[in-house]
Amino acid sequence: MDMTRRDIHNSEIPALCRSCEVRHKGMCGALTPDELTQLSRHTRQVAQAVGEELVGESTDVAAYDNVMRGVVKLSKTLEDGRQQIVGLQFAPDLVGRLYATESPITAEAASDVELCRVPKAMLERLLEQNPALRKRLMDQSLRELDEARDWMVTLGRKTASEKVASLLLLIATHLEPDARDDRRVFDLPMSRLDIADYLGLTIETVSRQLSKLKSAGIITITANRHIDVPSLARLRARCG
Repeated sequence: MDMTRRDIHNSEIPALCRSCEVRHKGMCGALTPDELTQLSRHTRQVAQAVGEELVGESTDVAAYDNVMRGVVKLSKTLEDGRQQIVGLQFAPDLVGRLYATESPITAEAASDVELCRVPKAMLERLLEQNPALRKRLMDQSLRELDEARDWMVTLGRKTASEKVASLLLLIATHLEPDARDDRRVFDLPMSRLDIADYLGLTIETVSRQLSKLKSAGIITITANRHIDVPSLARLRARCG
């Protein structure tokens, strides 16, 4: 199938790209129709199930993944095999360290994910040609840097209750960044073990703090992972 075919309205945007719900928010929002057509000839959409690895630490980088749906977790591994989750990425983030020949991290599907896989050489060539694309991806990198610094404060200074609330707020606001009401409903994209790892807590502590948030009416939990946040403002107030 020709992935660059036009739709019945003869749009300038390739049909593959028109089906992407995050195109305008992600890196492709900085591309011209001709650049999108050029890019779509080389990209492919990939679905990966929870737990599957996108790229391994210290492996060669051949492509970048633009997250279309779902959550990706980033981790680092010590020489003795211990692993630490160091970040989460959501749609429309670009997964991968630009211009790196080897991946500095392991990227794994924290939930079922849909990705647009872009060959490394192709994207880096577009970066050289398009200042707006360079700025958009630099803005993402700077945002991730700011969030990493905020997370250092969370891990270093907040209580267990504040840590769990902060993670729920992070997930709630990133899964639906354009939602305007104060309610959020989502499935936790991480197991209790991953949450404990990410927050530097025990599994028991994580479960206890989730139960306290539920008892206080800050969240409701169904089937262990389905979270309903009636009021983001109340959840934010619990973050410290």
